[in-house]
Amino acid sequence: MRTERANIILITTDQQRGDCLGVDGHPVVQTPNMDWLARSGVRFRRAYSECPSCVPGRRTLMTGQAPARQGMVGMTKAAWDPKHTLAGEFSRAGYQTEMIGKLAFSPYRKRYGFDHMELADSTHEFRNGGKPANDYLTWLAARGEFDGVEPGVAHGVSPNGWVGRPSHLPEHLSHSYWLTNTALDFLDRRDPEAPFFLNLSYIDPHPPMTPPAFYYERYMAMDLPKPVVGDWAPRFDEPERGLDINQWRIRIDDAPMKQARAGYYGLINHVDNQLGRLIGQLRKQQLLKDTLILFTSDHGEMLGDHNMWRKTFPYEASARIPFFIKPAEGMDLPGEVVSSAPVGLQDVMPTLLEAAGLPIPETCTGRSVLPLAHGDSDGWREYIHGEHAGQYDYDDGMHYLTDGHQKYVWYSQTGREHLFDLDTDPDELHDLTLDASDDSADLQRWRDRLVDTLRERPEGFVAEDRLVVGRPHEMFVPGMEPS
Repeated sequence: MRTERANIILITTDQQRGDCLGVDGHPVVQTPNMDWLARSGVRFRRAYSECPSCVPGRRTLMTGQAPARQGMVGMTKAAWDPKHTLAGEFSRAGYQTEMIGKLAFSPYRKRYGFDHMELADSTHEFRNGGKPANDYLTWLAARGEFDGVEPGVAHGVSPNGWVGRPSHLPEHLSHSYWLTNTALDFLDRRDPEAPFFLNLSYIDPHPPMTPPAFYYERYMAMDLPKPVVGDWAPRFDEPERGLDINQWRIRIDDAPMKQARAGYYGLINHVDNQLGRLIGQLRKQQLLKDTLILFTSDHGEMLGDHNMWRKTFPYEASARIPFFIKPAEGMDLPGEVVSSAPVGLQDVMPTLLEAAGLPIPETCTGRSVLPLAHGDSDGWREYIHGEHAGQYDYDDGMHYLTDGHQKYVWYSQTGREHLFDLDTDPDELHDLTLDASDDSADLQRWRDRLVDTLRERPEGFVAEDRLVVGRPHEMFVPGMEPS
């Protein structure tokens, strides 16, 4: 490990699937800068969001705590005062801490350990009185590009729907461009005698699926992969029309499907090109060799797979995320390492603190992934647990377990189960429970693991060593609701 403290950059995207990287084998999406960062160090191909939606996923990342430990197990907003945060630990250690982009915590503008923030949780926020509510909109207004109509809705596309089209704004006025520009300004103006912790939090590729026109047109000109639909998924004889564009369970026509995917891939490609600007500036200032970069996302996007959209689901498209680390020089971490160990967002905080030589708070349930980069998996968790309270329908509250080879899913309100073999069926096309008897040894092994995981939960998910269907599965663990 280095004797001098490395600079740390945490890059997060919003709603980026784990398979949407060139280095992960995606057939069309272009991510040369992400790919280079991933290949320069260690990439975790079985990384998961333990609560796959924006706020709970980010709370898990920022505290190093599993969802049930930090309290929020569903998507909502609430005042929050955690004892330890990632930014707070770096600040206490003398790091200059900077947040740029989406934080998604309440109350808005609370710093959570950051010395300074440039916040823009979305592109469609206002204060009372019609003034820009976030720093991106303020930046647009200063350039005469904000006339009171939020750019995030001026194109008429829902910020949670499946409609794809090019943005009405030129590339140099996008949120991703603003965020990267702001990061470059920080690098120019930072304290040169202090190490820094910089969190760059892009809102893309979260819908609306409206990248700059160049990127939309690039992918519309390609043959794009079609959605995958498992033998267990909701079936539709024909595409559905006349439903709300925010509908999360729907099959749409081929043309709007291609438009949605072109928009989504274009947003990722645009972020990647902006990362090229960041990497170039780090090189120019001779900071790249002294900086560790960790890249991840808060959750994925179903993108029409299994006739579903959005997030909160246990399936790979929603729960699996990119997670890779480019080390600083002198950290004794090898490059071109690919690990299949099950890791999650709770592991981000302990990893970055260990990389900086800082103590890991006892509140963390996550662990540093740095030993895995050396192939040392002794004592690593056998599987990772994820969950989400019902978001779109209460009956969709779920738990999942995966060891990176198989995945078990249990819906808490209905008792529905899935078992997938991720090694032979990475797209989860076949549900093994459809073939198995109820007393299948393989299925019972996973049930027993979930029983052990949930045994002490106050909701009562377990009684007499069995999973109990229909127990309350709310947004907060009982007793941990905000006061």
